[in-house]
Amino acid sequence: MNVKITAVRKACYKDLINKYENPLDNPCEIDEGQIFVSVNGEMPQGFCPSAWESIRDFVKVLSEGGGNFFDGWMKNEKSALISCNDGFRPVSFLLETQN
Repeated sequence: MNVKITAVRKACYKDLINKYENPLDNPCEIDEGQIFVSVNGEMPQGFCPSAWESIRDFVKVLSEGGGNFFDGWMKNEKSALISCNDGFRPVSFLLETQN
């Protein structure tokens, strides 16, 4: 089963960046509204490898027909809202199964 991955929110904490982060040549390049599709639980081409580490287990479960994470956490049990692990520029992804 394919899993649609939509970047629904991207935050940027400039105060934390200025205080703690060394300058980056290529900070997060994912934009709000951007859509990716995971086929057979695999990382989509062009997807951020670090963000994939945060969402891959949920994508895998959804791709295998599972869901209902944490006993009714999501209104749609075949979905999950997961954020990447970037503390400076976190992106929240909506994961949804596709038929």
